[in-house]
Amino acid sequence: MGQVNIRVNGYNHTIGCKDGEEQHVQDLIAQLEEKVRVIRSMGGQFSESRMLLHVALLFADEANDLRMDLARMRSQGAVGGTPAPAAADPRLAERLTRMAERIEGIATAIQQP
Repeated sequence: MGQVNIRVNGYNHTIGCKDGEEQHVQDLIAQLEEKVRVIRSMGGQFSESRMLLHVALLFADEANDLRMDLARMRSQGAVGGTPAPAAADPRLAERLTRMAERIEGIATAIQQP
């Protein structure tokens, strides 16, 4: 089992992952840290849990947008005769769904104490 030493919001953590997924975890943490920077740029002081709650809300909002986009693409592919991008690339809908699920998983993990 792999492990990755990360830093989120100024705190060090060790995260377990499957062997070979270390870079993927680091990439996810980079996305998380970007959201932390967005929240910090808004000003104000946040506790760690409150900061991560706001980060989780940003990810959940993005996941919701992806789900809405996916639903819109599916409906456009089924109606009107103009193929939606998902119809042009049948794997697109699957990839978007997996991305949304990953974002939701991250948001859920962050919300857990």
